[in-house]
Amino acid sequence: MRRREFITLLGGAAAAWPLRARAQQSDKVRRVGALMNLTADDPEGQARLAAFLQGLQEAGLAVGRNLRVDIRWGAGDGETIRKSATDLVALAPDVIMASTNQVMVPLQRATRSIPIVFAAVADPVAAGFAANLARPGGNITGFMSAEYGMSTKWLELLKDIVPRIARTAVLYDAGNPGGVPQFAAIQAIAPSLGVELAPIGLGDTGEIERGIAAVALSPNGSLIVTRTAEAIVHRDLIISLAARHRLPAVYPLRVFAVDGGLIAYGPDVVDQHRRAAGYVSRILKGEKPADLPVQAPTKYELIINLKTAKALGLEVPQTLLARADEVIE
Repeated sequence: MRRREFITLLGGAAAAWPLRARAQQSDKVRRVGALMNLTADDPEGQARLAAFLQGLQEAGLAVGRNLRVDIRWGAGDGETIRKSATDLVALAPDVIMASTNQVMVPLQRATRSIPIVFAAVADPVAAGFAANLARPGGNITGFMSAEYGMSTKWLELLKDIVPRIARTAVLYDAGNPGGVPQFAAIQAIAPSLGVELAPIGLGDTGEIERGIAAVALSPNGSLIVTRTAEAIVHRDLIISLAARHRLPAVYPLRVFAVDGGLIAYGPDVVDQHRRAAGYVSRILKGEKPADLPVQAPTKYELIINLKTAKALGLEVPQTLLARADEVIE
């Protein structure tokens, strides 16, 4: 969706067009909350929210006629997200859409009655958001981004593109509910691939810069960036540091490769936000989240940036290129 179209949707959602809503008394205005984990000016955050709003329109929910959407942004900050979750719950919306594990944790603590539909959440059963995938129970359901075990694919892809790598820095946030399980999955497979891991926290930019610089001092170093809001918020810095230190790096989402990262592998989380709107619509029509199965990704995307590979002096194997869903040249 183009930026102009997104701003039109967003502006309508924020204002809710009360005059038009009153003019059409035959339509009951439903209230939906949306808690996003990124910043309002992040193109990736805009794309996710725009997909959700577009999905609502496709389901017959028109902002200003029969729908009001209250939007809050977490900016990848735990305290901001907690306050935003409390704020949204206090508004008593009919349904809340939650983007990622980081957002889900405070929302789950804030309400056990308001229906919640999540998008881009990893391992919702392990995280305690659902009893099981088929019948999640409670007030929560949605669309999972991945099981933590798929994190091993990132290290395997690095070995495919640079077989000689011996040391890999792993950027993750130990304070994020999904951070430790992702690192643990990579850690479990590293010895069999002959790779030593160097964990790097995402607490602040200084920590990121020092950690990446330290790994770059070792021969045959590389970088894995796990799927967290903090990594997305700091992606420009991370991508530029990998380029500066000439480190081959693998990233968790398409947006990283589009912005200059070497290779990305992960689910289409933008589409998950569009699909989440369908569940919101079904709940507004009377279905219960407990009865709506959690849906897994329909596919994972492999994106390779050949321009970045050339800058690093890497020859991407043809077998890997053949597997790619998108090649950026």
